[in-house]
Amino acid sequence: MTRILDRTAPTDAPILDVLAERWSTRLFDASAALDEDALASALEAARWAPSANNSQPVRFIVARRGTAAHAALLDALTGFNRSWAADASALVAVLAETAGEDGTVRPWALYDAGQAAALLTVQAHADGLHTHQMGGFVADAIRGAFDLPANLRPVTVIAAGVLGDPASAPAALLERENAPRTRRPVAESLLVDA
Repeated sequence: MTRILDRTAPTDAPILDVLAERWSTRLFDASAALDEDALASALEAARWAPSANNSQPVRFIVARRGTAAHAALLDALTGFNRSWAADASALVAVLAETAGEDGTVRPWALYDAGQAAALLTVQAHADGLHTHQMGGFVADAIRGAFDLPANLRPVTVIAAGVLGDPASAPAALLERENAPRTRRPVAESLLVDA
């Protein structure tokens, strides 16, 4: 099979179409230009993510394909991620500011960074960009490449770009792209539902 199957999530309750249709591809068009307007909107959505006390403890490194920054983020990726992420038009590192300038610890920073990353990917999808969040990276490699202070913790790296041509994808990658989308039932995630 040389096509991508319908990736709409089979939900148990109605959710917004943009949420049901968003999925994490590993197949990017290595020659497509980045839609800068869509990227700007995705970053704007992330900017408006909720944050504790409006502290906004989230920072980003945006690295476009062909730049030294893109190469540095790609080098920080581990395992299988490195084999496909090079084709993405951009790699975006999401960083949590775990302490303020005065040294005050921000224990909620990781949570806030996760919300910003989620809104970024949903807005990107709504505007036609495909994304994939990755946890497989070496945080110290990102810190070193960008001379980050100790209070900025890399949380995820997001690949963003145009969906690639399934006909040119390696069979193993296409098989992963077409694997069934599954999630455990909500009931299994509820510890208490009183």
